[in-house]
Amino acid sequence: MLQQTIQEGISNAFKALYNYELEASNVGLQPTRKEFEGTYTFVVFPYLKVTKKKPEEAGSQIGDWLKENVAIIANYNVVKGFLNLELSSLSWSNALNDILSDSSYGEVEPNGEKVMVEFSSPNTNKPLHLGHLRNNFLGDSTARILAANGYEVKKVNLVNDRGIHICKSMLAYQKYGNNETPEAAGLKGDHLIGKYYVKFDQHYKDEIQQLVVEGVDPEIAKKEAPSIIEAQQMLQKWESGDEETVVLWEKMNGWVYEGFDKTYETMGIHFDTMYKESNTYLLGKELVEEGLEKGVFFKKENGSVWVDLTPEGMDEKLVLRADGTAVYMTQDMGTCDMKHKDFPFDKSVFVVGNEQDYHFKVLFAIMSKLGREYADGLYHLSYGMVDLPSGKMKSREGTVVDADDLLQEMFGTAEQHTKELGKIEGMDEQEANSLYQTLGLGALKYFLLKVDPKKRMLFNPQESIEFQGHTGPFIQYTHARISAILRRGSSLEIGTSFVPAQVGELSKREVELIYKISEYPNSLKEAAKDFSPAIIAQYVYDLAKEYNGFYQEVPIFNEENKDKVSFRIALSEVTAGLIRKSMMLLGIAVPERM
Repeated sequence: MLQQTIQEGISNAFKALYNYELEASNVGLQPTRKEFEGTYTFVVFPYLKVTKKKPEEAGSQIGDWLKENVAIIANYNVVKGFLNLELSSLSWSNALNDILSDSSYGEVEPNGEKVMVEFSSPNTNKPLHLGHLRNNFLGDSTARILAANGYEVKKVNLVNDRGIHICKSMLAYQKYGNNETPEAAGLKGDHLIGKYYVKFDQHYKDEIQQLVVEGVDPEIAKKEAPSIIEAQQMLQKWESGDEETVVLWEKMNGWVYEGFDKTYETMGIHFDTMYKESNTYLLGKELVEEGLEKGVFFKKENGSVWVDLTPEGMDEKLVLRADGTAVYMTQDMGTCDMKHKDFPFDKSVFVVGNEQDYHFKVLFAIMSKLGREYADGLYHLSYGMVDLPSGKMKSREGTVVDADDLLQEMFGTAEQHTKELGKIEGMDEQEANSLYQTLGLGALKYFLLKVDPKKRMLFNPQESIEFQGHTGPFIQYTHARISAILRRGSSLEIGTSFVPAQVGELSKREVELIYKISEYPNSLKEAAKDFSPAIIAQYVYDLAKEYNGFYQEVPIFNEENKDKVSFRIALSEVTAGLIRKSMMLLGIAVPERM
């Protein structure tokens, strides 16, 4: 491509002018700043010891050599130590023609490496909420981006289906449920169980308050309230395999899974493997024994087992309780081994909120100390919480923004907005409803993915659905606009085949659009390296913005030069294809019409 040709040219210039071997792959190029002419900029400052010239003089010397010896260089200008390179129109036309004829443009050959991406990880005592949406979209998009970069990817979900919090819902249902079913209640199964989780918390708080009134210390009251004691007893029954408890657990979890499946389907999310904590929570005990034998862990006087990570800048961490029961760390250690056995990954990505940063730091250090070769490939994709204009959310208090409700709200808002703007003319009801879902889901996914994962973010549903600005619908509408242009070209029997030498001089808008198209492979590579869908989101927004600028300033059909018309239709087709490809990496569909 163009960038590679320039890098090779600069490498040859250094050899010819200064008898200096500069590897082409080490030649750094950056985009030319908008206020200067040119597309690529080479910074000469780092090489002044080689050139033994002042920055401006060195830049001019290299520029002259390139202009004379590299066909694609049309001109240059030097600003201090920055050599700004202008490329010929023919080179840009050729570049577009090459991309147009490359059906696999931007795709990467399989690299033989395996990556496991674990995300979602819901609890079976409540429905998915807004925070889960960011997690799911981030995990799914990251998996897509890694696959597009040549990795073999497996998407997995570790469901938290056991523990005291699950027993809280079970206990409340047992006490107050009257054998209610999702069908009888008119609720999805996960919503029904979530209702009883909230009900438990309400009764629990009332009991604490009553004990405090009776003179019990608030902290002691939290431990002695009848409901929490009963929940703990239920957990013990479950762990001992009590038949009645297990039957109730299976029934209620079954309802939740049915509810989750519907939500995942609406979100366009699927998993290759579902792991359940009820099958993995005991796995780490063998590793504890192994760690004791290797001297990685140590026992305290009460029999509890610990690891000392103070040399690594952390603290001592419990890996097995004195009574021999597992903690989360025990389970996660065993699950790491199990997942690697199932799918011998080179890298394993855990998509989990940043409140668990320390937990994963400890887990990865432990696996390394245990001598697991795969430990270097463990990576925590840590992300910030999602806030709403109204503030933080709490599941047990019933103040979360439910994922299903939010999805339906987004579809409704998309419908209202689309009708107001008159974007559904000529569509039947089925087409229109499909469009509302495409726009609503696209708006939600794009808004949650466009922010750097590490940053905490504020989600504004109304802002996300706008057809102007940095939104999913703006990009989707751009694709629909280009699709209309391509349909018109087809009806006029104008193809995308052109002779680059016959296209003539290109406008600044055309050059900038082809340059943005040429940057797609770099953005794809960077997004995988940083595990950041935000990079693709920014790329596709910039691409759509560039196309709109081109569309407004450059006539497509009102042009006498037939090669130029075909060139501009080809430019439109390549742009539409890259918008589709980029949005699909975010898990977002784009409409052909609106």
